[in-house]
Amino acid sequence: MADAFSTRTIDVTTGSRETVHDLTGACADFLDDVAHGRDGLLNVFVPHATAGIAVIETGAGSDDDLLTALHDLLPADDRWRHRHGSPGHGRDHVLPAIVPPHATLPVIGGRLELGTWQSVVLVDTNRDNPRRQVRLSFLG
Repeated sequence: MADAFSTRTIDVTTGSRETVHDLTGACADFLDDVAHGRDGLLNVFVPHATAGIAVIETGAGSDDDLLTALHDLLPADDRWRHRHGSPGHGRDHVLPAIVPPHATLPVIGGRLELGTWQSVVLVDTNRDNPRRQVRLSFLG
């Protein structure tokens, strides 16, 4: 039962613009290394106050649509009380209340059990922090 829990931190460079970064491949690689065909749960967690984890379709415009929706919902203007950083940075601190900093996903036979068009993504609207860490944890 010693390998029932495995965890790894990966580094992600998001750059200086708002982004939706696909983590699905990194999740699959992690599970290939640690799951050994077992069923269980994969937890994906971003330990940052201004980023989140989502499960969405990517590559067909949905990632840009998500950023547009977040920009409409959380405009980068001067309405925010949290004011350090670039203009509108306070909205980045509200983001994790809408796009949570974690997701727990089923693993069946050592593979991530996603729907046909689903991807696991890091959502980062904070242009002031170009480097992120994401913790992947498998329990199985």
